[in-house]
Amino acid sequence: MFYADTLREVLPKVGLRCDTDSVAKADTLPVFYKEQFVSADTTTLTRYYPRSEFASGIEGEPLPYSPRTDDGLAMILLGCFFVSSYVLARSKKFLSQQVKDFMLARNRTSIFSISTGADMRYLLLLVVQTCVLGGVCLFNYFNDVRPKLMEQVSPHLLLGAYIAVCLLYLLMKWMLYSFLGWVFFDKNKTDVWLESYSTLIYYLGFSLFPFVLFLVYFDLNAALLVSIGLSLLILTKILMFYKWIKLFSCNIYGVLLLILYFCALEIVPCLMVYLGMIQLNNVLIIKF
Repeated sequence: MFYADTLREVLPKVGLRCDTDSVAKADTLPVFYKEQFVSADTTTLTRYYPRSEFASGIEGEPLPYSPRTDDGLAMILLGCFFVSSYVLARSKKFLSQQVKDFMLARNRTSIFSISTGADMRYLLLLVVQTCVLGGVCLFNYFNDVRPKLMEQVSPHLLLGAYIAVCLLYLLMKWMLYSFLGWVFFDKNKTDVWLESYSTLIYYLGFSLFPFVLFLVYFDLNAALLVSIGLSLLILTKILMFYKWIKLFSCNIYGVLLLILYFCALEIVPCLMVYLGMIQLNNVLIIKF
């Protein structure tokens, strides 16, 4: 009743009429009414909101995916660096001997081989590293030519798929070479070729590492990067053809046959893998 008496005295002074029957007790009177406008009823309290709560604004656009900001990709490249450093520190002598054997014209593996079981494990790491770096190159290429792909499919899933494709390609090539050597050539020549092929894979991995760093972390011209990548691939194929001539060719007719075999075993599979990866991207887009 104290509040009602106070209202009877104050409200007439400001020109308002007080209805004592409609005045509620202080404990039950709501503090605020959730209204966003000034009520016409002067006895009603109005709650005011800050402008920022109701400003619509413009919705921001998310930044497109960039490999240079991917922590997972950075960890993969760091791991490749440690693998290369570790293998070079442990098997430097064996790797240099592999290069000398590649340039020599011999028809059987050396009986004075200095390789050990540990060396072969280290070299297996280099083969895996080459496939990983090849997958990163393909990943960056498709990120440039089809940026929408990274928005529809997880980038890490794509990277894993490309690395798996490189591993599968290398395994199929190894099995194909072994089968053809078993059918058409003797075991010694086949072993020499497989050893030479492995040497090219090892050193291709070393060459790809600085190339991938430029590819990912430097904003270089895409045409220049594609030219460098194709140059590395073409140089590898030329060295392979050189070794084929040294091992399997005895005359000009043999060279012509080797050219046909080279196109069938080296050029056509690369085109098939490229077209297969385009189809793989389409399947991943449909599934995810």
